Amino acid sequence: MPADDWQGITGIDHVQITIPIGREPEARAFYIEFLGLTEIPKPTALQGRGGFWLDGGNLALHVGVEPAWDRGQTRAHVAFAVADISVWRERVADAGYPLIDPVPIPGRDRFEATDPFGNRIEFIGPSAR
Repeated sequence: MPADDWQGITGIDHVQITIPIGREPEARAFYIEFLGLTEIPKPTALQGRGGFWLDGGNLALHVGVEPAWDRGQTRAHVAFAVADISVWRERVADAGYPLIDPVPIPGRDRFEATDPFGNRIEFIGPSAR
């Protein structure tokens, strides 16, 4: 297809992660109180499914529910772009979340942690070096 006729993907509308059924209060504590995302209303038609939706500026994150399973068995993750990686590394460590140093990417500083449910969370920013 010629580039001038492109009518395809224009961006990412949202990312969805899942938590175990009934653990929304703990998820709100992590994603809203700790990370600072803002809860936004879910459409009425979807409210009976559990979970909640979040806004983080240019990021929409949907937190859905499903039966518990071992989330540590997947590399799926959300990567939050941050202005100062050192601030977030300290904040996450001080909160008691184990830090995971992934494979380096040239020009980027990053680390990973997990949310209280085992979902991988990456924090990534420009390299300070």
